[in-house]
Amino acid sequence: MERDHDWDYLLDARWTLDVPEGWRAEIMDEVILLAPPPDARHCLLAGAVHRVLARKLPGEACLHRWPSVGLAQLGELYVPTLAVSASAEGQWDAADVLLAVEITSRSTARQDRTKKLWGYAHAPVPLYLLVDRFDRPGPTVTLYSEPSDGAYGQSVRVPFGKPVELPEPFGITLDTTGFPLL
Repeated sequence: MERDHDWDYLLDARWTLDVPEGWRAEIMDEVILLAPPPDARHCLLAGAVHRVLARKLPGEACLHRWPSVGLAQLGELYVPTLAVSASAEGQWDAADVLLAVEITSRSTARQDRTKKLWGYAHAPVPLYLLVDRFDRPGPTVTLYSEPSDGAYGQSVRVPFGKPVELPEPFGITLDTTGFPLL
């Protein structure tokens, strides 16, 4: 099958699924994957990051929890924890996304660290914030920026408890001192 046909077929199949409440259906590597609902700490982290981002959205940007972000050129559909886009639509094209935020769960940490990092860089999404609850030796926050040729040129990784500077168009500091552990 041709890539565009595969993408249309998978996207149609994804939207016709009866996904259980709270679950997220994503398309990766030409497969529809279901991710279970996040736990309470995941939701607390999402709320903390959401509150900081909501205070300083650039221009007409929109902030959403668990939006569908299509990476059509890659045949992928991701559902990040949070995303900021210039579009108000519920399903966005990755080219419109200014910032994608993934908060790891035990079941998704590997994909968030590898596959989604690769996909967001290829899209290219200008900023990717990975809140990694299961990093070793302890939880970290990594901000990836300057995507070029399918890779991020810059990354800043800090342990929970240290601030992360989000560059323009945000120009804000994400204070991680109150982030709950695991």
